[in-house]
Amino acid sequence: MSELRLAPSMMCVDVTDTRDVLDVFNAQGVELLHVDVMDGSFVPNIMLGTNYVRDLRAITQIPLDLHLMVDDPLGKLDWFEVVPGEWVSVHAEATAHLQRTIDRIRAAGARPRVALNPATPLSVLDWVFDDIDGVLLMTVNPGFAGQALALQTLRKIAALRTLVEERGHPGMDIEVDGNVSVPNAQRMAQAGATTFVLGTSALFGPGSDIAHDLRLIRRAIATAQAGEPV
Repeated sequence: MSELRLAPSMMCVDVTDTRDVLDVFNAQGVELLHVDVMDGSFVPNIMLGTNYVRDLRAITQIPLDLHLMVDDPLGKLDWFEVVPGEWVSVHAEATAHLQRTIDRIRAAGARPRVALNPATPLSVLDWVFDDIDGVLLMTVNPGFAGQALALQTLRKIAALRTLVEERGHPGMDIEVDGNVSVPNAQRMAQAGATTFVLGTSALFGPGSDIAHDLRLIRRAIATAQAGEPV
């Protein structure tokens, strides 16, 4: 199974606190910064555009985890000047040319993931397993923070974990995004998830201590991954 990665959602960070929050992330060894890019078409929201991505790269060494919730991601990849070492997720639902889009991400030196909405079947991955480094499973319908977990996605995580093992890709990353609270993250980890997008359910509530909350959720996930009682 892939290593544990925490990926705080930057759309939940008050822009005026960005540098201070990044200092905490660095101190806590956060592996990725999850950047939700929304176009107002594929999802009913607009969020975190090209200027934000460029400026964020300039002030942190933590790799970006770009989640492109946009129509025609192939035609827009160049807008983001993807750099080696980053992860890039594109939605299977958003492109007619999934394999070509994956190849373009790989050619830029980045690590491609395919993102799937809750109701999208795993079968769309059948002919791209050998081309990707991970799958992003939405555990809420994309577009807004603060939604409730779609409970059936826990079974979907487990089914994907079984599938990647059967297909000979045990190290493939399974990222989960949506209502990743501590108890939900534990259930997701037990089901086979390895990268956890952390938003308002885990880190960014009113008066939260981000460093404390990162330590708490990391311990909880590691315990669940190890198969210990949680």
